[in-house]
Amino acid sequence: MSKAAGCRGFLHHVFDYETAKTLVIPHFGVGIVFRFTQLLVVLYVVGYVCVVQKGYQETDSVISTVTTKVKGFAYTNTSDMDPRMWDVADYVIPPQGDSSFFILTNLVVTPEQTQSHCPEVSIRTGLCENFSTTVKTCEVFSWCPLEVDTRLPKKALLAAAENFTVLIKNSITYPKFNFHGRNILPHVNSSYLAHCEFNRLTDPDCPIFRLKRIISEAEADFQEMAVKGGILGILIDWSCDLDWWAGKCLPKYSFRRLDSQNQDNDVAPGYNFRFAKFYKRADGVEERTLIKAYGIRFEVIVFGTAGKFGIVPAIVNLGAALSFLSLVCKKKKYYIKSKSGDAQNLTVANIFIRCPLLQTGLC
Repeated sequence: MSKAAGCRGFLHHVFDYETAKTLVIPHFGVGIVFRFTQLLVVLYVVGYVCVVQKGYQETDSVISTVTTKVKGFAYTNTSDMDPRMWDVADYVIPPQGDSSFFILTNLVVTPEQTQSHCPEVSIRTGLCENFSTTVKTCEVFSWCPLEVDTRLPKKALLAAAENFTVLIKNSITYPKFNFHGRNILPHVNSSYLAHCEFNRLTDPDCPIFRLKRIISEAEADFQEMAVKGGILGILIDWSCDLDWWAGKCLPKYSFRRLDSQNQDNDVAPGYNFRFAKFYKRADGVEERTLIKAYGIRFEVIVFGTAGKFGIVPAIVNLGAALSFLSLVCKKKKYYIKSKSGDAQNLTVANIFIRCPLLQTGLC
């Protein structure tokens, strides 16, 4: 083949104009399947991708900071302890925490411990001591007298803690959209905070929570939980659609007990830890009061995702939608197979071939 013929063939293919042929199939069943498939694609794109998933939006994850302030008083008067008034400095341990705080509700106190010898199990000296009038045990060198943590009160010592309140201050930002928010809303002032208390129905904007209420919303009982302690999550959801008015981006609170409630595996239930307060006696001997503290640890968990219209995800999802439709709408051949004897004859039945550009003379 000459170079001239090759060039003409190349130009012929370059400047060819192609038109699509449409197969019109007068078949009710095929038509129903075809239109139903198209409907499913449209519902998927519009209903799921656009409405549910908001596929036309860019998204960003929340960045958050939390501080808490607990208030309340409790009075105790037991045989093991002198009458005592408890305030926030006594029962919030530690005074500051990272998005969490601990409320002391029950305790075992071992006072006036000193470094000495006493009966129990620790570093054995080989000598025996009278543990009681009938039992002798090995002598140990330890902080004596030793703790007996089986003396835990059956009713929480600080049962009044259910009426304590906590102020939660939460600030968030979505850096991609330059959006900032607080759970203390613009209309909240000092006089409002002095009297408000969170109530999902009557006062959902108040950032002050009564402990009994939030534990009740977590489907738990405060007095039962206070005996051996537990862990409770305060969940703050900042999921927002920033295509709407930004003032509608508000926190949504929920509460959930997080420690295990598996009745088949109740080993080491609740939440507790030990700490000590040290003193120096007049004779120079070091002394301490050991406290095994039981209580409720509150974890403030902030999460959320914000979405806002973005041209890139909108184009990507539109292109995907058109691709789905193109797969459904491609032209198909429809054949009716009729069998005669041992031979099969393929005949095209009820098919009309139309060209969209028939009137232009291009077909």
